[in-house]
Amino acid sequence: MANSILFLTLKVFSATGGIEKVCRIAGKVFTDLAATNLDTAVKVFSMYDDKASADEKYIPASAFRGFGRNKLAFVLAACHTGIKSRQVIISHTNLLIPAFLIKILSPSTRLILVAHGIEVWEPFNRIKKYMLRKCDLVLAVSNFTREKMMAVHGIPAHRISVLNNCLDPFLPLPVASGAKDAGILRRYGLNAGQPLLLTITRLSSGEQYKGYDQVFLALKKLKERYPGIRYLLAGKYDAAEKHRIDALVKRHELGDTIILPGFILEEELAAHYDIADCYIMPSKKEGFGIVFIEALYYGKPVIAGNVDGSVDALDNGSLGLLVNPDDQEQITTAIEKVLDNVQAHLPNHELVLKKFSYEVYKENWRRLLEEGRLAPEPAS
Repeated sequence: MANSILFLTLKVFSATGGIEKVCRIAGKVFTDLAATNLDTAVKVFSMYDDKASADEKYIPASAFRGFGRNKLAFVLAACHTGIKSRQVIISHTNLLIPAFLIKILSPSTRLILVAHGIEVWEPFNRIKKYMLRKCDLVLAVSNFTREKMMAVHGIPAHRISVLNNCLDPFLPLPVASGAKDAGILRRYGLNAGQPLLLTITRLSSGEQYKGYDQVFLALKKLKERYPGIRYLLAGKYDAAEKHRIDALVKRHELGDTIILPGFILEEELAAHYDIADCYIMPSKKEGFGIVFIEALYYGKPVIAGNVDGSVDALDNGSLGLLVNPDDQEQITTAIEKVLDNVQAHLPNHELVLKKFSYEVYKENWRRLLEEGRLAPEPAS
């Protein structure tokens, strides 16, 4: 095939993290583009997924191959298919070895790396840096990651572009009525009139940069003004972080304010966004932050940090409030602004879709793969 594409990934369907979500959507983009162009063939190889794990609404089983953690088989198959491909896209720097081998064996194959965030923000060893420079193009998910990679790895500006992540095309539609989901409210013992803040993230003892500690401190003060305020801090947690959070809740006397439901099933995400008055995560190390654009899609005011990829997700502040994650007063004041007038802080739904819809993302990928450039930035 004249325009064959090989997409190499670590995990696509066997995990629920942000990178895996990006891989599912990108895989759908490539196979959708191939379906409209008979001159294009696509294969998606996953190192860790099982052979039969493909979700066909994203990637047809005929285009997907999982290697079940067999790294040698993955690398051999990647090289065999990659040297016959016009373009090879890798979803993570941990796949630079097979990508490098493909480039050595087939110098004409165009090599594209998708760079997400923290995995590319620190210096690489000499060998990994050499392999990185064999990539013809790096696609950073945010301007923050682009600037970091240019500064840390010396990648020239013409070889690194920004391609923001997009909304999952299979997200359930927002509730048209705007009414809060009664069943979810009952589950947490809430009523529709209570102010509710929401964060959905992984709660990990190794990733204490999401900013919920600062939200706790804000709530300690805000309880006086909003007696019924609640904070739904949702996400899978490890034992050490749960113990630390429990200690913080006790220290700040927030036992009646903080709700820790644990992991939220994908099919229940919409209902949880639905009951919230504000999504807040003043993080310091987001590569982009898909949760932000999901909250925007569901029509929620968003508060995010102003020092990382969150800035792209909020379109430099046009779609939400950006705060200094180290400034406790800014965070508290931002929450007050939203709760005092939720309607005034609702995001512009049309702009959200202009920036982050699946169709916009697919068109960007089409132009990159076919024309070598991104689509023009949509007008705000």
